[in-house]
Formats: sequence, structure tokens, C-alpha cells
Amino acid sequence: MRFDTVILGAGAAGMMCAAHCGGRTLVIDHARAPGEKIRISGGGRCNFTNMHAEPANFLSQNPHFCKSALARYTQWDFIDLVNRHGIAWHEKTLGQLFCDGSSKQIIAMLLAEMERAGADLWLSTSLQSVRRSEAGFSLDLEREGKRHAVTCANLVLATGGKSIPRMGATGLAHDLARQFGLSVTETRPALVPFTFSDGRFRDLSGVSVPARLSNARASFDEALLFTHRGLSGPAVLQLSSYWREGESISANLIPGLPLFDTLRDQRQTSGRRALTTELARHLPARLVDFLKPGLGLRGNLADQSDARLTEICAALENWHLTPTGTEGYRTAEVTLGGIDTDALSSKTMEAKSVPGLYAIGEAVDVTGWLGGYNFQWAWSSGHAAGTAIAARQSRS
Repeated sequence: MRFDTVILGAGAAGMMCAAHCGGRTLVIDHARAPGEKIRISGGGRCNFTNMHAEPANFLSQNPHFCKSALARYTQWDFIDLVNRHGIAWHEKTLGQLFCDGSSKQIIAMLLAEMERAGADLWLSTSLQSVRRSEAGFSLDLEREGKRHAVTCANLVLATGGKSIPRMGATGLAHDLARQFGLSVTETRPALVPFTFSDGRFRDLSGVSVPARLSNARASFDEALLFTHRGLSGPAVLQLSSYWREGESISANLIPGLPLFDTLRDQRQTSGRRALTTELARHLPARLVDFLKPGLGLRGNLADQSDARLTEICAALENWHLTPTGTEGYRTAEVTLGGIDTDALSSKTMEAKSVPGLYAIGEAVDVTGWLGGYNFQWAWSSGHAAGTAIAARQSRS
């Protein structure tokens, strides 16, 4: 069977690419349904982009690589597509956009765009082998117990990274990139909870607090969630992309709160109140109880000197912790690293040394922040490759 383009992966990037390729396009995926990561994202409502998406929100060994694709297909372009399909949406904190209804609406929209473009979709299909040929690429596929030999001029790697293996995620795109001579940067779980081997936060599981989490390279002001295995929540997931094993992190548990002034003023009017009681007005009571032994929180407010209040506030503003590790790919939302951007054209996503080979989405060494940024990279990179393939076909 002959196709102009074969796209490996019916996720966000792959379906977006298929909607723009033109010609005879085939999208294959091992899953029984397309867009599984889309379906589970955002609590089932899909955080499909971010109003503030820009290159500064992405990590890569080459921070300039993502600029071209992001500039040529922006968050506003995707919002326009969502609006054209009549999908109602709303903004949450920090520019995050979600469907009012269901993430399945985004999948249905992409499938409709693929159908409009004439693309075929084969699900429950496995790739047995792929190689270069005179026609471009030859693939051996297995579908419903039958083998299919397929050839194409263009091959797009859109199978994502290693994140969430229970959904079938593997390093296939990276393996294929290496097969064709492309280098792959170190890969790591990203947007992932921290773990502590001693289970120190087990009794705090479920407690959440606004915090500023920092290390030497980054700082994020969002919620911090204690779990039975360690730390999670948006602030932790964000910082995990900038963290390395063995490094300490700093948690400010009272960001933006003038706690010293508040405690000192309260000392004048309610000096007989217990220090822990007053602190529990500003922090979860269970957290105050947890911190009590380590910080020596005892006595009444009247017993605390200015120096002691300063010491307590400083400790709350700079709580040093050293995670043992992370939850790994099992719960990581994305994979950090991937196909080296030096091997790709930033305009077309085509491999410089292998004409007709493209790589898009999470498979590439471009990783966004939490909050819709990774989906925006999927839309932008998929659009870049799809339109480049369409332009090439129109010239031939």
C-alpha cells in the first residue's frame, strides 16, 4: 500500500499534523482509541493551551529551537480552531484554558479535521519494522492479525516519550531516531512528584498549601501538596523539570504573607494565645503540628521575642528539603529531553540528514511547563511539519 505520508502516533501532535499534510496520509497507533493523553488530561477537560505560551515556557538544550513553530501557530490560532468547532472553554489560573465539557471534544475536533483532510486512521496497529527505500520509507505493520506492507515518501515520528507507560508509552520515537542516525538527548521524567524514602510526610497526606518552591535554576509560586510518598502539586511538578537527583530544594510556605508583622501585632492584642494556634490561622493546622518539633514551636505569643519571631518566619520562608527521587515515568506528565533539535529544521521539523523524516511533539527535546504548554507545542510542531509536507507535495 502506498501513502504520501505515514504518521506514527495518533496523539495530539500526530493528529494535528495529519490535519495539515494533504495528499494520502495514514496515521497509525497501537492503542484502541486516539488521543488517550488528551482524554485523561486536565481531569477529563483537557488543559488544551495557555494564553501566555511563549518560548520562555519551554526547556530544551537549544532554547531557540521552539520559537519558529510557536510563532507560526500560536495559542490564538488553536483557540480559533476550538471556537470554530463550537467547543465552550474557560480560563483557570495562570492562563490555563480548559473545555467546559469534556476533553473528548478536542479529540472529536481533531478527528473531524483529519477527516476533512482525507487522512486515514489505523488503530490497534503495531509497527514491526521500518527502513529506508527508494520510495522513501517501507514499513511492516500488523493490524487485526494481518501483516501490511506500506510505503511512503514522508514518515513522521509522533509517538511521544516514555511518560505513563501503563498507557503504552515507550521510547519508540527515540529508538527510530537513533536507527536513522539522529542523536537523542538524555531523557528524564518531568512534571512529576518528588518522593522521600523515609515517608516523612505520610501523616500530612492530602494537605495543600500555597508555596514558592525553588532551586538554583527556577522558582514557582503555586500549590504544594503533601502525599504519602512525598510532595506533589503544581509547584512541585513545575520544579521537577529543573531538578537533579541529590539536589536540595527550598520551600517558602508563606509567600507574600507579612507573617512577622502579623504575629508581632497579634502579640500586642492576643499575647496569651498559643503560638501554634496563631500560626494555624495562616497555615494548615496539621502542617503546624508537623513543624512544631523541628521549629521548637511552643509557648504563647507573649513569650516570643522579635528575634524569635524573625527566626520562625525565616524558617518558614526557607524550608530546605532533599527529595530521594521522583515517581518516575509512571506518573510523569511528560518526558524531558528527546530527539536532539540540532538534527531537525526548526521551521519544518524535518531531519536535516534524512529527507522525508519528521519528528514532532513530545518525542523532540522540547518540554513545556505545566499548564497547557506541552499541548501547545504539540499543536505548533504538528502544524509546522504538516504544512511543510503539504508545501513539498504541492511543488512535486
